[in-house]
Amino acid sequence: MTRASIQGEAGAFSHTAARQLFGDDVEIVPCTSFDDLFESVVRGRATHGVVPVENTLAGSVPGNLDRLMDSGLHAVSETNVRVELCLIAPPNRQVSDLRSAASHPVALEQCRRFFRERPQVTPVTIYDTAGGVRDLMRGGANFDAAIASRLAAGLYGADVLLEGIEDNHKNFTRFFAVATEPGEPPAESVTASLGFVVPHEPGSLHRALGHFARAGVNLTRLESRPIPGRPWEYRFYADVHGDRDPIEEALEALGRGAADVHVLGIYGRPSTSN
Repeated sequence: MTRASIQGEAGAFSHTAARQLFGDDVEIVPCTSFDDLFESVVRGRATHGVVPVENTLAGSVPGNLDRLMDSGLHAVSETNVRVELCLIAPPNRQVSDLRSAASHPVALEQCRRFFRERPQVTPVTIYDTAGGVRDLMRGGANFDAAIASRLAAGLYGADVLLEGIEDNHKNFTRFFAVATEPGEPPAESVTASLGFVVPHEPGSLHRALGHFARAGVNLTRLESRPIPGRPWEYRFYADVHGDRDPIEEALEALGRGAADVHVLGIYGRPSTSN
């Protein structure tokens, strides 16, 4: 059976991602931090980790590509999860009864309209969306409701009072499944995620990316991250999509001109929740 580590408690959106990747029978291994998540896979306590790397509203999830680079693990597949935020409370409660609602700060930020229209409800910051539902149902929480997924409500026996309370419904988070061994991507139509460093001189990034253009490979994402201990120097993370042979040829050419080229994973195209 697949054992998948996630950051947070069962019912988090990472749990939804794990189900999309591995099926409903996946065994979830909750972790308190992303560092713990990666360590659990490295040490064999889980067969895979499910890691958020990017959100369509908030952008990159800070540090997770660096963690993947440093861990030596491999991205073996990806999925996109539609983030639908629900107002969740114990049974027999009404929205009018509520005076506070708790969630992760990113989730609270994505529900500004909800709080603006209901000034009597105070937002409360906690570390985990699903953990808020769990604590609410165990009793003793210092808030009346939680904002989390419908999955979390079902797992912990709570009621969904309102659904889709996020300000922007085109809200998706991209997740990697990571493992100790590389995956087995299809022969064609793959995505490669990589990190690389180019010389600090004019035109170096242009020359590096030109290898993908000449190979007919589509660059779908590019970002820079500071390199610890090397002030004002940066590592570039990129995703490229295309047929596998041209991608591998472009990666080989990149390696001749760039430094520290590291392929984080080569995998097939993702599934996406509604």
